[in-house]
Amino acid sequence: MVRSGLIAGLLLLFSCAIAANNQLPTSARSIAAINKVEPVLIKALSEKSLRYGAPIFIRIFKRSATLEVWLQAESGRFELFKVYDICAQSGRLGPKLRRGDRQAPEGFYFVNAQRFNPWSKFHLSFNLGYPNAYDRAHGRTGSALMVHGDCVSIGCYAMTDSGIEEIYALAQKALEDGQPFFRVHIFPFRLSDEALERVKNNRWYTFWLNLKQGFDYFEQTKIPPNVNVQNKRYVFSAP
Repeated sequence: MVRSGLIAGLLLLFSCAIAANNQLPTSARSIAAINKVEPVLIKALSEKSLRYGAPIFIRIFKRSATLEVWLQAESGRFELFKVYDICAQSGRLGPKLRRGDRQAPEGFYFVNAQRFNPWSKFHLSFNLGYPNAYDRAHGRTGSALMVHGDCVSIGCYAMTDSGIEEIYALAQKALEDGQPFFRVHIFPFRLSDEALERVKNNRWYTFWLNLKQGFDYFEQTKIPPNVNVQNKRYVFSAP
């Protein structure tokens, strides 16, 4: 009985720890920002028949310096809500390779509750989770690669403060309403056949061909695919 009670107690503590880890952190700054932008977002979403709190998906394109926010519609497919200009990014086209190279990552990432930072010195931020399994398989190093505000970058994707407030609010509400994490897909440019043909001599051509598989999946289905890594390559499947 004592042993059973001890095990039950440990399981309870473990469950509580998991619950605590799944809670979104908040700060006075994030609460004030969300309260400010919520009415504007709710109105804009209703005009597109989208729901505040619906699952979110983000795509980033380096060359055009744009961040797309997509939300899931009643059909189950994702619809484009808004395109934000990226205020500052560093580096060039191609993936991040090592700590200190001032390069912003490319690839497939996800953000859960633990990666939100409402106390960020760059207003508000969320961590992309670099290095992911693909990056680690290729020996890439670095940490704390973010989407944040304050319009300054040394490897992150920096938005205006007003932009990050809207993105942060949409993402936080989606997780609060039950989305366990949201995906962030980062590309050098729109990976059409024509665009890739123009860079076939680039050192990253093969890498971008692999990214194109995930890009095409979403373009065709409007549903973000599941992403895994096998033999040092991204592989994609239906969610």
